[in-house]
Amino acid sequence: MNREKALALVKEQITERRYIHTLGVVESAIELAERYGADVKKAELAAIFHDYAKFRPKEEMEQIIIAEKMDPVLLEYNMELWHAPVGAYLVNKEAGIQDAEILDAIAYHTSGRVGMSLLDKVVYLADYIEPGRSFPGVDEVRQTAKQNLDHAVIQALRNTVVFLMKRNQAIYPDTFKTYNDLIMNLKEKM
Repeated sequence: MNREKALALVKEQITERRYIHTLGVVESAIELAERYGADVKKAELAAIFHDYAKFRPKEEMEQIIIAEKMDPVLLEYNMELWHAPVGAYLVNKEAGIQDAEILDAIAYHTSGRVGMSLLDKVVYLADYIEPGRSFPGVDEVRQTAKQNLDHAVIQALRNTVVFLMKRNQAIYPDTFKTYNDLIMNLKEKM
């Protein structure tokens, strides 16, 4: 699917503000993919579609999680997480994207996962550092992203966990598992 068609499909599903965010994620994903050797076309498509289900009704997302036998633990956590796996499912069904790498990058762009692929990391980080984002710590992650992809993902995960803890919000277990997996892999490389 070409960029224009993909963007047109996404634009129908999200707000104008979220569309601007998506364009920033796309440019960040392309830059990261080029820097770290990921498939640029796949990074671009995954970034375009990453928030495809962001504004779907809660009931619809809940029904898809149950019907498609997605991790039921999702339903115990903030529904902000739901749009990622539900989005991957809907992108496959409604937009016809069948590439498993693209769908995984969409599905795990909020929580991460153990054994993240290069494409998963690119899309996760692009969503975090896109130019429209402005919050404490994002500039440091942007700088780290220019030097080391894994360190930047770890930094983003750490910032997210601390942010949620300061707000007394529950943290989805896969986010902790992702952080631990990346830390352990770094230690093995030392």
